Amino acid sequence: MSKTKDKKIKYLFLSLLMDGIGMLSMLAGPLGTFLDVIWAPVSAWMMTRMYKGKIGQAAGVVTFIEELVPGLDVIPTFTIMWFYTYVFKGFKKTEKTIEV
Repeated sequence: MSKTKDKKIKYLFLSLLMDGIGMLSMLAGPLGTFLDVIWAPVSAWMMTRMYKGKIGQAAGVVTFIEELVPGLDVIPTFTIMWFYTYVFKGFKKTEKTIEV
């Protein structure tokens, strides 16, 4: 496998893991709210490390808010960001190359 493909797969598994950890607080009942307060900044920081630039910073803010607002834990923000970065953004690059 190429280095780029290895990175994509690694980030996909990391994204699924991070989303899974974020959703676990829903199983903790009242303790889940406290866990979300701790997990929100950690997940936002992790998002900005995994996805660089302004888009990673924006995703970090979205992740932070998503983890703090009750009931939004079911949104897989890391996985959505992975798809944006490696699938949808990849289509845009291909389209630009074809147009030129």
